[in-house]
Amino acid sequence: MSIYREYDIRGIFEKELNEESVTKIGYALASKISGEYVSVGYDARSHSPILFEYLVAGLNAGGKKVLGMGLVPTPVNYFTNYQEWDGITPSASVMITGSHNPSEYNGFKITVDKAPFFGEDIYALGSECEAMDMPNAVERDVTEIDANSRYIDFIVNEFQHLKAMPTKIVYDCGNGVAGVVLPEIFEKLELHTKGIYVDPDGTFPNHHPDPSVEKNLVDVKALLEKEGDIAFAYDGDADRIAVLTHKNNIKGDMMALLYSMNMDKPTVVGEVKCSQVMYDELERRGATAVMYKTGHSNLKVKMKEIDADLACEVSGHVFFKNRYFGYDDAIYATFRMLELIYEGIDLDAELAKLPQVFSTEEIKVETTEAQKFKIIDRVKELLQNPPADFPAIKDMIFVDGVRINFEKGWGLVRASNTTPVLVTRFESTDEQEAKHYEDAVNSLITMAKESL
Repeated sequence: MSIYREYDIRGIFEKELNEESVTKIGYALASKISGEYVSVGYDARSHSPILFEYLVAGLNAGGKKVLGMGLVPTPVNYFTNYQEWDGITPSASVMITGSHNPSEYNGFKITVDKAPFFGEDIYALGSECEAMDMPNAVERDVTEIDANSRYIDFIVNEFQHLKAMPTKIVYDCGNGVAGVVLPEIFEKLELHTKGIYVDPDGTFPNHHPDPSVEKNLVDVKALLEKEGDIAFAYDGDADRIAVLTHKNNIKGDMMALLYSMNMDKPTVVGEVKCSQVMYDELERRGATAVMYKTGHSNLKVKMKEIDADLACEVSGHVFFKNRYFGYDDAIYATFRMLELIYEGIDLDAELAKLPQVFSTEEIKVETTEAQKFKIIDRVKELLQNPPADFPAIKDMIFVDGVRINFEKGWGLVRASNTTPVLVTRFESTDEQEAKHYEDAVNSLITMAKESL
């Protein structure tokens, strides 16, 4: 599979990401950056510092100077694009991270001119790299910056009003990079906290750093039960968050509803997997709700296009433009959630007021890279004249795959942009109907596969 993906570059260290491939990536990327400086940081994987050296060699050979920030969370990497460093504002940033992938993986999340570098730009970069010869080495040009300290000071300053609030907070960094900034912020704000798996360790010895998977939350849930009022968990590079109360595991779409409570008629962008409850409730409150494609890069672009205040993915990416810079930051999201509690909002009580629906988790249907988009096209064709026993369709949304609205809920089928799978999700006000929708859409997928 190609290392050049829809949202980033990702592959196995040494096998796919090695000195030659990464130096070429740096060299090719340099030609896409107008200014002189690029800020580069990396996650806790043992090979991240090695990839840093390879990438710097390529960027330097391409005529760029590097601001090196060392071990940082992805949001800190994004943050550097909005700061001056001795009079220098970088024109781009690269985060070396495998995010929540297994420890042998690594990759690059790229920002150019404060915008995500993704999709066709990444595919074109890949073609360029594959066609080029290895660039000649030049003298290393790296200026070290302390991005973590600048970020910590920024967050502490933004949330001074939370100082010494009595809420008992427990958290799980999953041995990812949240641990390099979060404990210090908590300490400076004099908050009551207890953390687990705080030390960065790219082998992830305690559990996989993906908080959207229930089994990875077992330990932090136990800690919450014993001695906390609220719990937070983070993925490997700290751009996704899980928020847990004694009654709820609050998914990204429900987080967006809570976050929007202290905003004045915000514009909120959600992905196609978000609950209809979120869209309906936002509109009921006088907010503007916009449905868009899945993917952190897609959502950042859409937010900028329509000047939205907030965006979310069910998986825990939350993007704040309201009082912030418009990128996904799980650490910043932590303090915006604590702020709601500080303001007297009872999270569980607010969620209990919402209409009760039954939702499936994301269900993945294995296929191939070559077939996944063809299957989606065929499903769309079949929906124009569905089988006689197919549930009555109210309307369909084609923003990313197809989201089918039924009388009592909806079903979604879309092609993953990063793996050879179809992703489905179903929701209904009636549990049996949710299952009915799931069975009907799965039958349609089978028909589509068989007719190719």
